Order: sequence, then structure tokens, then C-alpha cells
Amino acid sequence: MTATTEAITLDVHEMGVTAVNRALRALPDGSSATLTQIRGAHNLAVGLTNKIHITVEGSTGYYLGGLCDGPDITVNGSPGPGLGENLMSGTIRVNGNSSSAAGATAHGGLIIVSGDVSSRAAISFKGGTLAVAGDCGHMSAFMAQAGTLLIGGNAGESLGDSLYEAVVYVGGKVRSLGADARTEDMTEADVAKVRELVEKSGFDHINPENVTKVASAKQLYNFDALKNQRY
Repeated sequence: MTATTEAITLDVHEMGVTAVNRALRALPDGSSATLTQIRGAHNLAVGLTNKIHITVEGSTGYYLGGLCDGPDITVNGSPGPGLGENLMSGTIRVNGNSSSAAGATAHGGLIIVSGDVSSRAAISFKGGTLAVAGDCGHMSAFMAQAGTLLIGGNAGESLGDSLYEAVVYVGGKVRSLGADARTEDMTEADVAKVRELVEKSGFDHINPENVTKVASAKQLYNFDALKNQRY
């Protein structure tokens, strides 16, 4: 017995965000939905756990695809702050630029941005993957605990500030590194990892053997309270 699937079009302006999200949650796995008349709406396609494909025709407000665990989202536009925040699994592909805090606190899943990303991308990452074809703004990968950030262009100031176990690969130039971040030599495993991500993302302008690896210097892992106590 095969599961029933659907293909629907939802007018965000006419229905409202709450009704659109409710309709998306009701779709069975394998279904597809196209969202139209976006008009910068916030909180679209959030909290979804079904494995459906969503096409967003236009630019959105904040938190598109947040708290999701399964859907495949394509955005033909530019989302606002907090794209894919706390993503657990699934894929978000942006055919445009993205605002600040893209992928914040993501535990899993893959976010692909074909353009540039603003500040604090992959902030507090916990295992997700963010691939950016263009440039990334300042404080990206701040306090990133696990996961991977691939930047095809240039990285802004304070990249990887307070980085933990996450790794950043940069195809262009790094303006400056944050506290406790350092560059490291690429290993064969790193090259293979970047190559796989480049293939998944479709970024043919990135040479996996010619990127800069940024990782934690691991000097901020421990804090000696007695040593640093002030009298």
C-alpha cells in the first residue's frame, strides 16, 4: 500500500501564517507545497516534522524553517534573520542572500545559500551544516559547538570567536579570527569533507584543496576559578 501524497499551493497573504503552517503540518510524507504571496511574512514553515518539499516563492521575514525536523525547503528569494534556527534535520536551499544568524543553534540538517550571508551565521551551532556560496558577515560561527560552516567567499571580522568543536572552511579571505580560533593545515579527511559538501551544494567555484581551515585553539575549554579570582 502506497502513502497518499499531495501537491498544493498556499497563498500566505490570503490565508495567514498560522493557517499556512497548520496546512503544512497536515501533509503526509512525500507531499509538496508551494507558498506564494509571501510579502516578507515571519515564522513560515516552522516546527515541521513531516518529510515534505516546500517551495517558497519570494523573500521572507525572520525564522523561516525554524525548529524543523525533516522537510526539504527551497527559497526563491532572500530570507530574514534566523533562517533554519534550531534545525534538526532536512535541507533548506536559498536561491538568494540570507540575513543574520542563519542556522543559529542548528543541531543537524543542511542549509545552502547561493548568495551572501550576513553576520553571526552558524552562531552556537550544535551539529548542523551551513554552506554559503558567497561572503559571510562578522562573528560567524560564534560559540559554534559542533558542525560545519563552508564559506565560498570571504569571511568577516572575528570568525569563529569562542569556537569549540565546529570547523569552518573558507574559500576566500578571512578578515580576522575571533578569540580562541586559529587556522590549521587541511588533512585528507578535511579535503574529502569539503569535496562532499561542495558536491551537495553545487558550488563549482570552490576548490576543496585550496580552502582555509579554521578550528578551535582550545584555550578556553577550562576556567580556573581560583587562579582568576580577584581579591
